[in-house]
Amino acid sequence: MLVGGFHETVKMNEQPRTKASQRLIWYATGVLILLALMAAACNRSDSPAGQTPKGPPAIRIETTLVQRISVQRQVELAGTLASPDLAKVSSEVAGRVEEVPVEMGQEVQPGQVLVKLDPRELDFALRQADGMLRQTEAQLGMDGLRMNDPPPDEEISTIRSAVANRDDAHAQAARAAQLYKKGLLAQADYDTAQTRVKVTEAAYQAALETVRSLKATLEQRRAAYELAQKKLGDAVIRAPIGGLVSERLVQPGEFIGQNLPVVTIVQMNPLKLKTAVQEKYAALMRPGLTAQFKVESLPDVVFPGKLAYVSPAVDQTTRTFAVEILVDNSDRRLKPGFFTKGVILTQKDDDVLAVTEAAVSTLAGESSVYIVEKNVIRKQPISLGAHIEGKIEVISGLKGDEILATTNLSELATGVRVSTGRGGANASQGEGGQARQGRSERGGRQK
Repeated sequence: MLVGGFHETVKMNEQPRTKASQRLIWYATGVLILLALMAAACNRSDSPAGQTPKGPPAIRIETTLVQRISVQRQVELAGTLASPDLAKVSSEVAGRVEEVPVEMGQEVQPGQVLVKLDPRELDFALRQADGMLRQTEAQLGMDGLRMNDPPPDEEISTIRSAVANRDDAHAQAARAAQLYKKGLLAQADYDTAQTRVKVTEAAYQAALETVRSLKATLEQRRAAYELAQKKLGDAVIRAPIGGLVSERLVQPGEFIGQNLPVVTIVQMNPLKLKTAVQEKYAALMRPGLTAQFKVESLPDVVFPGKLAYVSPAVDQTTRTFAVEILVDNSDRRLKPGFFTKGVILTQKDDDVLAVTEAAVSTLAGESSVYIVEKNVIRKQPISLGAHIEGKIEVISGLKGDEILATTNLSELATGVRVSTGRGGANASQGEGGQARQGRSERGGRQK
């Protein structure tokens, strides 16, 4: 008003402006601008509550909820398949190989013929042993009789003859003694009768010793006969176990010595998976647990097994203990020596807290999640457990009812304002909108 009036006065009077009047005009203009700025500041300070000046824009994010899942606990394993029984079959007799009716890789059953030797020499030895046995049996009076044990001594002919001679000598000596007392027998005849008693006694003892020796010889020749019979049977070498022939070590026509290996057999069903488990899992290992593993030749197939044997001792060097898993191999797809990788299933825990992998941020070995509270971020450190199909078990750090950010984690920090990427309505609803959306998502997942 002052400036306007001044200009109007100057114009009406039409007087030329002086330097003093120009300075007065600029001064008045500056005062008016200063008053306008002060009035604006007062208006901002007096504005109603809740109308704050605009700050940095909210970061748009996607969210998820903490989940509750079941977790199958497991212990990793790496081991080698082995045959529970490997037999290196050897020849128990020497001889010329006549036939080898098996080939490498062929499956054999217990008792199946592996190798045949020329039996003629062994047959001759059996006949000789049989003849000597029959000779001894004849001397003992057993020839032609079906008996296993020799007859008593008094029933053997040599003993009966010796007894008869001894008894006759005693009778003659008694008569000679009576005649000698009556003077009817000469001294020489009396001495002869007494000497004959001694001779027949000695003959009887000799007969007893001979019979006892024959009985011992009988046992010896019976053993020789049975041994010769066994060796003849050993000319046909048979499989002691069922399995596959992994080595064929002899060929027809060659001469082999006693105890020379001829065939190696590996048992194929079941197989053993031999591995070692860390000491910290000792309390979890027990027979009957289920195992699952894969092999390199069949990478898409998961093979099952049962934990059968657990070592009671821990290796002090590796701090592990040995376990063996029995594996069914009736289809023969697995082979001894295969390298395996898998797990031993220990126990199943229900109602375990878990979050999606996208919600977890890991930096310098520390894992955290970003909790959304009233459209504001709070960073929360957590401890992680098992990984299960895109989810991670949370051991500690969460209660279970939190809403977590899953996108733009690198831009988030405690105190940062966010809005979800699920539409503008949610962002404009503020605290109430965020809470309602969280409840709706939880309800949908429960269905």
